Amino acid sequence: MEKLINQEIRKIAPEMDPLRMGMGWTAEDLEKPSILIESTFGDSHPGSAHLFELAEEARKGAAFEGGKGARYFATDICDGMAQGHDGINYSLASREIISQLIEIHGSATPFDGGVFIASCDKGLPANLIGIGRLNIPSVVVLGGVMKAGPDLLTLEMIGKYSAMYQRGEITKERFDFYKHNACPSCGACSFMGTAGTMQVMAEALGLALPGSALLPGDSKELLEYANEAGRQAVRLARAGIKARDVVTKEAFENAVIVHAAISGSTNALLHLPAIAHSFGISMDAKIFDEMNRDAHYLLNVRPTGFWPAQYVYYAGGVPAIMEEIRSMLHLDVMTVTGKTLGENLEEIKKSGYYERGAEYLKKYGIKRTDVIKPFDEPLGTHGTIGILYGNLAPDGAVVKHSAVPKEMFHKVLCARPFDCEEDAIDAILKKKIHPGDAVLIRYEGPKGSGMPEMFYTGEAICSDPELAASVALITDGRFSGASKGPVIGHVSPEAAEGGPIALIEEGDLIELDIDARRLAVVGIRGERKTPEEIEAILKERKAAWKAPKGRYSEGVLKLFSEHAVSPMKGGYME
Repeated sequence: MEKLINQEIRKIAPEMDPLRMGMGWTAEDLEKPSILIESTFGDSHPGSAHLFELAEEARKGAAFEGGKGARYFATDICDGMAQGHDGINYSLASREIISQLIEIHGSATPFDGGVFIASCDKGLPANLIGIGRLNIPSVVVLGGVMKAGPDLLTLEMIGKYSAMYQRGEITKERFDFYKHNACPSCGACSFMGTAGTMQVMAEALGLALPGSALLPGDSKELLEYANEAGRQAVRLARAGIKARDVVTKEAFENAVIVHAAISGSTNALLHLPAIAHSFGISMDAKIFDEMNRDAHYLLNVRPTGFWPAQYVYYAGGVPAIMEEIRSMLHLDVMTVTGKTLGENLEEIKKSGYYERGAEYLKKYGIKRTDVIKPFDEPLGTHGTIGILYGNLAPDGAVVKHSAVPKEMFHKVLCARPFDCEEDAIDAILKKKIHPGDAVLIRYEGPKGSGMPEMFYTGEAICSDPELAASVALITDGRFSGASKGPVIGHVSPEAAEGGPIALIEEGDLIELDIDARRLAVVGIRGERKTPEEIEAILKERKAAWKAPKGRYSEGVLKLFSEHAVSPMKGGYME
């Protein structure tokens, strides 16, 4: 049995025993493996409002296995509720603050193991970052996904309906109906947005129990997984299997291949490198591009596919996806079960897991292959993510090419630059943007404004039939996992650092070539120029450019904007 750090700390911190007994611990409890039960529970959004029950189940599981659980809470915010106003500027910064709070929780009072419970966009990656920093035996519990509403209505459709309502294309009554029925239960939003993507990533990294991602948020199976996680955390603590024994470079490579198979959110390119950094592993965006080149895209789930995310569980969940792409995975990596990924996949086959999901498929009258395509009949064979380079993005930019109309794969577009999102969306809704334009939104990167999402701007373009396959949206900000269409984000270096995106003027010509992974200025004010001429002009503009005054003079966003690294490195603070 591994020496338990909590018992060692008790010897040098005599106040610990009486203080714990002051909140109900017994003398017997003090001798048990101590388990940090960390969750993002709070009345902040449907993805976290139900997590207290899961935390209780994890605590019961730990007790059953002879451990003692201690509940800690680091509530997250909701990107959906923050969307469309300045609240979204706090989103990426919140990931950093939550991860730091978890680091504090687990370091000020060291624990022998941990259960980490979260569902959504920033809370879940924050917990994964926190796990990397603590490096204790750890199991992640995923909060599942909400059910779809009437006619398979899901939340990512609200952006489209909002733009339609603002253009007068639907009535207020119809818009209100959509808003009132899009979130019928607790859990993460039921599409492959950032929340769903990161649930899959936690399982792909080996930190969550096999088959536990994307379960319906109100299912009894979710409670069973939480209970088992509490038990497994105690077992791992006794065995001395720590998080960094599980999460390796090969585990991240598995995650990237799975990300391609599910057409995951581009926000994973912020989160996975930041998580890797916390584990002491170097990872940059190039690995996504390299591994996506031959990856098979299999998942027919929104926003790029048809089905809501709850159907992934019915079709066999992450294990079924991994079975299809197992030839591309490192099957010998360790997982939190204490067994390898390959061993887990074999055990899942014998457990009845696939049969339980199949019962739901029968009920809805669909086949597994309607949701998860076979490896030899994929939706695509070149992955889903591309990293673009060129004189507009020397350090890279991100595009989910599986969501881009084929007509937009190679275009030369007319630049329409805006220094904030509000001005850009106003121009789109007032029909001031025309086919063949490239809408550039800048000063929205980590150092500019905290790196908010440009979701509503993208939806305003995609929901307009005249613009959807003829206009690109390019930004040093980022996009929601619900975004689709020709949207390119994370342009680096960002405008606030004097990146080329800050130097673009009205009418410059922008070449987008997704197949060639190119994003470049090819003309000035409507006139084609040679690369050498463009380089000279950009150099002149840079000499005349003046860095804007920082947007924040106090508070957490000032701290974040001063210390955040490039989006292509993960946007974490250093």
